[in-house]
Amino acid sequence: MSAAVDDDPLARVTWSVLAEPGDAVAGELIALFGPRPALALVRRAARTNTGALVERIGAAASFADGPDQVRAALDAAVGRWRPRLAGSEDRAVAATAAATAVGARLLLPGTPGWPSGLDDLGPHAPFVLWSRSDLDDPVGAAGCRGALAIVGCRANTISGAEATAEIASVAADAAVEIVSGGAYGIDAVAHRVAVAAGTPTTAVLAGGVDQFYPAGNHDLLRNVLGRGRVLSESPPGTRPTRWRFLHRNRLIAALSGATVVVEAAARSGALNTAHHALHLGRPVFAVPGAFASAASVGCHRLIAEGNAQIIVHPRDPVTAVVSGAGRGGTASPVATELVLGTTSDPLVVRVLDALDRRPLDVDEIARRSGLSVDDAADALALAQLEGLAVVAAAGWCRR
Repeated sequence: MSAAVDDDPLARVTWSVLAEPGDAVAGELIALFGPRPALALVRRAARTNTGALVERIGAAASFADGPDQVRAALDAAVGRWRPRLAGSEDRAVAATAAATAVGARLLLPGTPGWPSGLDDLGPHAPFVLWSRSDLDDPVGAAGCRGALAIVGCRANTISGAEATAEIASVAADAAVEIVSGGAYGIDAVAHRVAVAAGTPTTAVLAGGVDQFYPAGNHDLLRNVLGRGRVLSESPPGTRPTRWRFLHRNRLIAALSGATVVVEAAARSGALNTAHHALHLGRPVFAVPGAFASAASVGCHRLIAEGNAQIIVHPRDPVTAVVSGAGRGGTASPVATELVLGTTSDPLVVRVLDALDRRPLDVDEIARRSGLSVDDAADALALAQLEGLAVVAAAGWCRR
């Protein structure tokens, strides 16, 4: 799907406040009707029902097969957006003001500075991007020959850090931009090498660009601003959560011509990034480690299953980027429930992340988690059964 120039930025920012990242139903509605008309249709459906919306869409929806499935998908989508509809445009205005306060720039699909690789995500593409940089050209550094994603575990080994440094150094020498997630471990090493080498680097955050996360990497991310940019699809003020980290990974993959997994445990978010890259038709590389190393289990599995090329020399992934191998392709939905912590239910993870120190009612938890009130109530009940949450007269809390 080719993005068109959009002249209604506030409507797009409102969608970023309303829907969680990667929401294909929202993406499809925006593509079919435009952001402002799509908002009006959703508001009407929230007041009445989705019947008129189903009729307008007809058989054009890519998120479901057949009218019954379209209606069910729309009912579920409107249900999860309903808790956030009231005041959503006001929150969009506030997000824009918060971005301005930290010098962040709003990027829209089809406008200068929008990374074209994101269009390969189709309806899963971000509604907007927030770019924060100390450079005049926040996205798309002049002179770069492409971008390489370098990802891996947070608790890296010494050999993992050395491999990351070598790959990033070769990329810098070849004028290839380095993309990662700004996290501890492999991400941090990749960004530090890029900053030291003077090559552009991009850190893609799971929360707003106005609050650097993790806090221990604040100085590093400040340095990234001087050599590249910090990007996010979530509005300023958004706090990072586990599911947003997983959805963030599709952006890292789409922004890059190839992805390198340096170290990854059996259940690592880096594997999620690799699978997004595979679905986008981008080359994936993995660094082999010691056969007994828990930090390399994920890399070895990628290689053994034929999903990643083994890195023989640090220049291998850089060569793939420079040659343009893997450009093009369109994304299909990718499972994001690869790393969910102590529970395997993604909805339970979302409500647990939404809980605070003070008791919250179900409506507020639904709004924070991006779920319908019914789904949030069901997930809270399951979390209570698993001993992860407790309910009192004042509301729900973590156990």
